[in-house]
Amino acid sequence: MFDTFKNRLEITGTLTTITALRISAGRSTEPIGTDLPVIKDALGQPLIPGSSFKGAMRSRLESFLRGIDFSLAANPAIEAEWSITNERLNGKNGIKKEVEKELEEYPQEERSAKRDQLLTNKIINETDLASRLFGSPWIASKFQVRDLTVVSDTWFGQYQERDGVAIDRDTETAADGKLYDFQVVPAGTQFEFCAVVENAKECELGLLMIGLHQFETEQIPLGGGRSRGLGVVKLEIEKMYWLDVNNKPEKLLTYLQELVNSNLGDKLPSHQDGKESKQKWTQSLITYLTENLPKNSTTTTHTQS
Repeated sequence: MFDTFKNRLEITGTLTTITALRISAGRSTEPIGTDLPVIKDALGQPLIPGSSFKGAMRSRLESFLRGIDFSLAANPAIEAEWSITNERLNGKNGIKKEVEKELEEYPQEERSAKRDQLLTNKIINETDLASRLFGSPWIASKFQVRDLTVVSDTWFGQYQERDGVAIDRDTETAADGKLYDFQVVPAGTQFEFCAVVENAKECELGLLMIGLHQFETEQIPLGGGRSRGLGVVKLEIEKMYWLDVNNKPEKLLTYLQELVNSNLGDKLPSHQDGKESKQKWTQSLITYLTENLPKNSTTTTHTQS
């Protein structure tokens, strides 16, 4: 089914490193320099990939959802634990076969248009909550995070280098030949944060609000070396521009006209303050989870854990 624009939430803010940060670019092949450099942009400035931020948030939210019931967050690393496996989608008794069976109830001339609609609805209905927001092999992500670029006034063009060593588990001392050094981005460095979520339901927005709040309260570390205390970050959200045009074509037309006549980042007359809806969205998530909690949830969770 073709995408239909319904709503959009734009989030901007600043991410500050509370402790030093190390998101590694892999082992260096340079003859001179650190063994493990951090990821940098084309100008040699520190960079936090949007995928790193998004992945850390998803992992934390999935752990919350699995704590309620395993069906709420599929395991993306194991296909057998996906909410829709390849067999369920394409198998002999899979979703696609079910759709073809249901199409027999429609006139021949209507089947082509109905096929995509029926397939999309079935896939969405069987997709777990986390995958509906963050994406999966069979459904696109609604939540996009741009790479976080450094705020130049907070970074002075230098990295810190620290030493590390591997420990021999038998002797509990430093292993021979295992000394290395690694780069970190200093504490106090700030990065520009910008994210967008489109066509999300209120319960999905509620899940996103909880994830963002985890970053606001320094609960989700980023990068490597977390056992050393690295990667503690704090998100400060500055703006949340919310636009809901669902079933209101005239509002979408007005928004498009405002968009053409505005500058990037402007608050348009059609925008609402998304911060005012945070409590409503979060409550919608709680209601969704309560209504979809299986009666045997406690037994199921205990068995799989």
